[in-house]
Amino acid sequence: MARKAFRGDLVWTERPGDFRFLEDGFLVISDNVIESVSERAPDDAEILDFRGRIIIPGLYDIHMHAPQYMFAGLYMDEELLTWLDHHTFPSEARFSDISFAEKAYGRFVEDLKNSVTARASIFGTIHTDSTLLLMSLLEEAGLPCFVGKVSMDRNSPPDLSENTENAVEEELRFLKETSRFTLEKPIVTPRFIPSCTDDLMRNLSDIAREENLPVQSHLDENQSEVEWVKELCPWSRSYADAYDKLGLLSGKTIMAHCVWVNDEEMELLKERGAWVAHSPSSNMNLSSGVAPVRKFLDMGINTGLATDVAGGSSLSLFRMMTDAITSSKLRWRLQDSSLRPLVFSEAFYLASRGGGSFFGKMGSFEPGFAADILVLEDTSVSTVLHDELSLPERLEYYAYRTPDRRPVAKFVDGRRII
Repeated sequence: MARKAFRGDLVWTERPGDFRFLEDGFLVISDNVIESVSERAPDDAEILDFRGRIIIPGLYDIHMHAPQYMFAGLYMDEELLTWLDHHTFPSEARFSDISFAEKAYGRFVEDLKNSVTARASIFGTIHTDSTLLLMSLLEEAGLPCFVGKVSMDRNSPPDLSENTENAVEEELRFLKETSRFTLEKPIVTPRFIPSCTDDLMRNLSDIAREENLPVQSHLDENQSEVEWVKELCPWSRSYADAYDKLGLLSGKTIMAHCVWVNDEEMELLKERGAWVAHSPSSNMNLSSGVAPVRKFLDMGINTGLATDVAGGSSLSLFRMMTDAITSSKLRWRLQDSSLRPLVFSEAFYLASRGGGSFFGKMGSFEPGFAADILVLEDTSVSTVLHDELSLPERLEYYAYRTPDRRPVAKFVDGRRII
């Protein structure tokens, strides 16, 4: 395959706190992976000319709820458990209607396609057919994602609950049906311990192990939730320990939120190689708290950013970056002065290489990484200081001032999708 060279102002990170950048440089790709960053293009390369525009790696959302997108921005006056009962569960029950699901998921996928998200890990609902429809729409849009059919067999409303046997059968049917997709991949998705019996969890753990599948769920999001899990799992040392004893905590597991994890749980997450999906907007919107993301980074716990739509009200990972920084300042000032706030390069790392690493070699312009590429236009919204700013400063200004702006171009595995 002929090489391509993207010409523009290149910005990326290879580790937290360390921007790499090259003004008017060339990003060379071959066979849909990054080959090099250079001041000159190879003679045999096709030039894609984006001079004057910022070129960054794709960004990765490692936790979101597609069925909740229809009410993103509403109902932010309640905490997690009442919010689920009053709004989330009734809304998700509607996805038993495939025609409604087509309308709701069609809008979600179109907006996700036009966002800065290159790939995502997504919750569907308990409904197998509508979740398969979601995967079909994502496939058509060219967005490679992990998508999970949610499993729930307790503490759920009647129209959004399965019995254990049926939940296992539907999970197996879902996995069989997903074999027809090229880009989309399944992920085992027990909603969280309060809505899943131990028996269901063990069955899902067996399926994940036998099929070599990743797992996604929620951990230590809200204090009331944490106390509830203590009642439900008196045989465990902690919420994280319960997942671990049920066989669901590994290096292929995403645990969303982790706001109230204790030191022992953090050590367990690190030991197992599990991933934290840091969801700053959602955690503030639902009054859950502020996760100790600085400690995750310092300990070397795998961490990425997440919108957690609709706990988060926006699909923009730029907004998640700035909210991550803001919330870390509040935790540092009001709760724990030992945890210094995030800086912009660290937040950008979490959204790019940090979260991208869950999907593979993604989120950076290092050789061998996937050619997930975003092109941003910042001159029309820039400050009068534009010509005095470094490339990282231009990117920071863009993130704070125009977080929801559509990219000029978006490439996933070297394929242009917008």
